[in-house]
Amino acid sequence: MTLVRWNPVRDLASMEIDRLNRMFDDFYRTGRGWAPAVDIYETSNREFVIKAELPEIKREQITVTFENNVLTLSGERSSEFDGQGTLHRAERAFGKFTRSFTLPATVDGNRITATYTDGVLTVRIPQREEAKPKTIEVKP
Repeated sequence: MTLVRWNPVRDLASMEIDRLNRMFDDFYRTGRGWAPAVDIYETSNREFVIKAELPEIKREQITVTFENNVLTLSGERSSEFDGQGTLHRAERAFGKFTRSFTLPATVDGNRITATYTDGVLTVRIPQREEAKPKTIEVKP
């Protein structure tokens, strides 16, 4: 194991760089849309699940596509501020969004389902039966 001497100045500098990167990411993201937060997990029966937070978006405004093993979620959230009155603070992002996920070749694209409840889009992606593990009997 290699010992590395602690350097508080270096650590502070890296924190400042991270903070600047986040600031620029936020600045540029507002001009080109936003990205909803997602959770991705695999169930015990080897089904992938993607959950995306899409509050205040109508189901009709959400598009889910699957092509060449890439699942894409897209849509748009409109700003509630119509220019009348004075906007004091706007922290919630709005505009068009797109999130794409490359999936393994073992998924069954024909059985993908999507539901939208309480502002959460849930996409279930089953794997093909031949991709699931099998127990092979050892014969004498």
